[in-house]
Amino acid sequence: MLVYINGSFYEKEAAKISVFDHGFLYGDGVFEGIRAYNGKVFLLDEHIDRFYASSQVIMLDLILTKNEIKKAVLDTLRKNDLKEGYIRLVASRGDGDLGLDPMNCKKATIVVIVDKLNIYPKDFYDKGMSTIIASTRKNCPDSISPRVKSLNYLNNIFAKIEARQSNVKEAIMLNKEGYVCECTGDNIFIVSNGIIKTPPTYLGALQGCTRDFVIGLAKKLNLEISETPFTQYELYTADECFLTGTAAEIIPVIKVDDRVIGNGVPGEITKKIIDNFKNHIDEKGTEI
Repeated sequence: MLVYINGSFYEKEAAKISVFDHGFLYGDGVFEGIRAYNGKVFLLDEHIDRFYASSQVIMLDLILTKNEIKKAVLDTLRKNDLKEGYIRLVASRGDGDLGLDPMNCKKATIVVIVDKLNIYPKDFYDKGMSTIIASTRKNCPDSISPRVKSLNYLNNIFAKIEARQSNVKEAIMLNKEGYVCECTGDNIFIVSNGIIKTPPTYLGALQGCTRDFVIGLAKKLNLEISETPFTQYELYTADECFLTGTAAEIIPVIKVDDRVIGNGVPGEITKKIIDNFKNHIDEKGTEI
């Protein structure tokens, strides 16, 4: 495996950054998770746009242009002869001192890692998965915008620990008002009376690239879809539930907190979304 760091490629064992990098010291940075399918990078422009938007909000100068970042991603895939897999794009504040002031960091550290990734077992996609609602609440959006995909994921990690302690792979997180927000690494959708619903980002959910793609896909399929707040009551009593994410793609949920969702099997609308998802990937792919 070759890893891109600031314009050069390193073997995995030699791919290192300074212990004085503020990404390591303070979680000061941003990242993107991106997928490649059949020699094309899915939603690359959308991910790069979000990467730059996140950097703009935290005042992190990426130095490189969008096209240069795209070239770094594509070159890393080519160097590794990888036509299908997962891409992690990271920008940290860079080397500084032990103080908090980001202005003491001279320039950003840009890293691109590519690898194969299977986040959930295949059985979950066929039969559905179980989840819990975590007691850990999402960070308040009036503190740090959920649209910034930052390196500080401790909030989500706390919820992931709860999931593992409950012997499930994923946990659903509520915001401080008790509305369903998102999962530790995925966006969430429910289906009630034929209407697909997903939490709006202002509640504290990340504006996921796969989430937005699924919203557009549902509209193409003439399915009714709405970004609207809903509570755990509406989640428990939904007809269907599914999660979306770059790594997870689309995965059905059949049980939440030991409450069976719908008929306890992936629902018809969920299956329709899944069946059409990969058929439309090429439309938003960038050639490697």
